[in-house]
This record gives sequence, structure tokens and C-alpha cells, in this order.
Amino acid sequence: MKMRTDLMRRLFVVVLLTGVLAGPALAKKRGGGGGDASSYRNKGVDLATAKQFDAAIIEFNKAIEIEPKNPSSYHDRGTAFRALGKLPEAIADFTKEIELAPKDPAGYLDRSQTLLNQNQYDAAIVDANKVIELKPEEAFGYKFRGFAEIGLNQWDKAVADFTIAITKKPDDLQNYDKRAQANRALKQYDAAIADYSAILAKNPNDSETMVRRGFTYASSENYEKAIPDYDAALKIKPDDYETVQRMQYARAMLANKNAPPPAATPVPTPTPPGLITPINIGIALAAILIIAVVVKLVTRGKSEPTSSMRIR
Repeated sequence: MKMRTDLMRRLFVVVLLTGVLAGPALAKKRGGGGGDASSYRNKGVDLATAKQFDAAIIEFNKAIEIEPKNPSSYHDRGTAFRALGKLPEAIADFTKEIELAPKDPAGYLDRSQTLLNQNQYDAAIVDANKVIELKPEEAFGYKFRGFAEIGLNQWDKAVADFTIAITKKPDDLQNYDKRAQANRALKQYDAAIADYSAILAKNPNDSETMVRRGFTYASSENYEKAIPDYDAALKIKPDDYETVQRMQYARAMLANKNAPPPAATPVPTPTPPGLITPINIGIALAAILIIAVVVKLVTRGKSEPTSSMRIR
């Protein structure tokens, strides 16, 4: 469970940064009345882009104070809260954004992402479904739903959603990585390897993908191909002890796989038992007893011979 949680946390780093940058850009497009509010919001967007999130929140607060019914400011402040790891505050802002703009998929999308960061997978799916309903051409709706399905071990559904996301946004390599993870869980190793290979075709120095493909090869007992992937990854990150261990395991398994079969052990010829054995002793005693009984029967009833000599 810890491994899966750590993996999910790493996976959302790229998405988190994308959301931080995409959110303010979306806010600029939506605009909103009130020149003073817009200036505060624009200043906040600039600060958020520079990753000065605390300062950005102060500017968004000012914009909200002037225009409390503008969903853009709640969206922007929510992305800044999320970047700071203040997830409950972020969800509250995205919920307010949804309340003010229920037909806009942006609020549902950002709340779904934030719920994923809290491992609230069922709730994240509900919001992702709403994004797909409002904007079916949006790849992120399928992507976030796929993330949630992986969190729930719903591997088949995840494969289907990441496949749709890839068709809508083929340059997002994270979709290939996550589809590969789901296929690997289903033991569809060839499909997983194909996705990892597609990533490496774009990013040939992606050591993490090399390790994942190597692990997938090893899972299918194809150690001959796992070892080169581990070796290539270690050339980029030689201090990756976990990959070193995986390399050692793959080499050991390959050596065992290629070892010649053991020579046949000759069957020893059994030696005949000696004459003095418990069985033979028993037979002999029985024979003696039988002979004694026969002799007894034969001699029964005969008179004792008398001497013909006279005693003088």
C-alpha cells in the first residue's frame, strides 16, 4: 500500500504543476467585471506562475473581496492552495467555483485532481464523469478518471480510459505510462512493454521508464531483455540501489534458467541380505518346533525296552 501511495504521489507532481499554470491562464480568458479585481487577479496569476503562491493568495483574496461572485478568482486561489498542499482549502474554493459556474468543467476538473491527491478516488470519479459529460473532447476527464480507477485497482477500466485519453491527447506521455501500469497489473506484459517503448522513443534517457520496462520484462521471465534496460538506467543513475538489486535478481534468474540440467544419479544395486535376519531366525525356530512336535507324536504310546540280563 505504501508503494502504491508513493507512486501515486509522484505521478501527480506533473499534473499538479500543469494545473497551477493552466488554471490562471483559464482565468484570464474568462475575465470578469471590475477593473480593480482584475488587476489583483492578474497580479496573483503572475505570482503563481513564479511559484510565489502565498503572495498570490493575498492578491486573489483582494480580488474575491471586491468580486465575491467571480468564479475565476476562486479557481485561481484554489490552484495556489493546492500547490501549497492545502488541499481542504483548495477543494473549498473549487466547490465555490462549481457553485458559481456549474456548467463550466474547469471547477470539476480541478476538484477531481485535488480529490485524487487525497486518495478520495470515488469522489474524484464523480467529478471526472461531470467533466466528460460537459466536455467529452477534454482528455483530462478520462485521464483523471483513469488515475482514480488505478487507485481502486479497476485495471480494465483504467486501460479503457487511458486509451481514450491517448486518442484525444497523444503527446501526453503520462497516459502511456499509466496504461502500461494497468496492463502490467493485468499481466498483459506485451501491451505494457509497447507503451513503455513508445515513451522511450520520445524520451530515450528516461531512466524511470527503462526500469519499469525492465521490471515488466522480468515479470514475464524475459530476463535477457530486462538486464539491458536495468543496465541503461544505471548508467544514468548509478546510485539507484533498488535497480541494482533488480539487476542482480534478473542475472541470477537468467543464470538459473540457462544452467545445464543436473546429471542423472545412478541407482545403487541393492545388496542381498545376510542369512541371519529376524525373518530367517523366526522360520528356523518354527521349523524346530514343528520337528519336535512330529517326533513327540511318533514316539507316543511305545513301551520302554526291558533288559534280558539277569542280575546275579
